[in-house]
Amino acid sequence: MKTWDRPEREGVKESWSGKIISVQPRIRLTRSFDQRTHSYLGYTLTVQGLVGGEERTFTVGIGKEAQAKHQFETGDLVSGRSGFVEDTRTEVAEYYKTSELKLMENRSEPAGSPPPWLGLPPTLDVYRQRGHRRLDPRTYATRCAACIWGCRMPVEMIVDHWNPRQKRYRVETFCYGPLSCPLYKAGPTRKVPGRRGMTWEEEDWIDQDAVSHRGMDE
Repeated sequence: MKTWDRPEREGVKESWSGKIISVQPRIRLTRSFDQRTHSYLGYTLTVQGLVGGEERTFTVGIGKEAQAKHQFETGDLVSGRSGFVEDTRTEVAEYYKTSELKLMENRSEPAGSPPPWLGLPPTLDVYRQRGHRRLDPRTYATRCAACIWGCRMPVEMIVDHWNPRQKRYRVETFCYGPLSCPLYKAGPTRKVPGRRGMTWEEEDWIDQDAVSHRGMDE
């Protein structure tokens, strides 16, 4: 396995190819105490294949235009050249800035009986309109990592809005799927740090409000 120091990785692109085992939305969350905003960046491909001469599972962030063009879904064989993510605090993918992206073979797998929901993911506007609920990280890892409604978001927390350079980072997991999903588990509420040691707790009603416009099977 080839290892890289950070300065050596800058501007370097790795060739990769393999089978898509997951396509999920690529969304970044910014928190400032009790306020939150989303940045809809594109999609994250989880690929089982070859990257930089090594056989393994890896993740690639792509833009919404690339997904609209290629219509990637689970089972497809793909290839490309991607750069290393420079700031791993702001991305959950290992690679991004992809060129020479190709759909080598459409081998979409039968969706079967959900959950999880596989197949072609919707547009980012659909995710925005649906809203999300928090999702227990362990449930995500064991049950939802392949589902088009699951999402791992890099989170940037502005601790003091008077000093926006004071930030903390973490990853949170969310579900955009049907409210009736039998696999869903919320997990503990999330707490957000604030100035002077204050903490804000994102209570259950916030999730309920975010998806209140949907029916149980939506």
